Amino acid sequence: MTTLLDRPRTALLVVDVQNDVMAASIDADTVVSNIQALVARARAALTPVVWVQHSSDELVPSTPGWAYVPRLTRLESEPLIHKTYGDSFEDTDLESVLAELGVGGLIVVGAQTDACIRSTLHGALARGYDATLVSDAHTTEDLSEWGAPPPQQVIAHTNLYWENQKAPGRIAGTVATDAVDFG
Repeated sequence: MTTLLDRPRTALLVVDVQNDVMAASIDADTVVSNIQALVARARAALTPVVWVQHSSDELVPSTPGWAYVPRLTRLESEPLIHKTYGDSFEDTDLESVLAELGVGGLIVVGAQTDACIRSTLHGALARGYDATLVSDAHTTEDLSEWGAPPPQQVIAHTNLYWENQKAPGRIAGTVATDAVDFG
């Protein structure tokens, strides 16, 4: 279990499911549907849902492209973390929000697999959190023209290596949407 012994709760962390990000990502409709189902199940189980929203030169705050996709609606009571780096912990108040909620484990979903998702997973594990990736609830865009593998391979590889990730006193791994247990 987590090395954050005074934090027994788990949270669903929804990362960067923003209009412009998802417009460029593969299987976006399926991924958003899976995230939508997870958010509903987390809320029903009284599991905290924490939202992360990226800003950059391409994702300008308060523009339509920066906004979360319309199918996902954050409740006013659910924390929203604004970030400018890939790792959702870096230069944000995510750590203090999770501490206040008593969260030591994260279930991570969103975009982009090979950037913010990967960075956030590693950032969480390095900071003592258990970090589970939902294998069918993350996506990325096609960056193969710049030398990256095709997006399906990026997603498959990330699922493969995160399934086998280990750290002392912490749990990592992957799980499919249908197998997520907020109980």
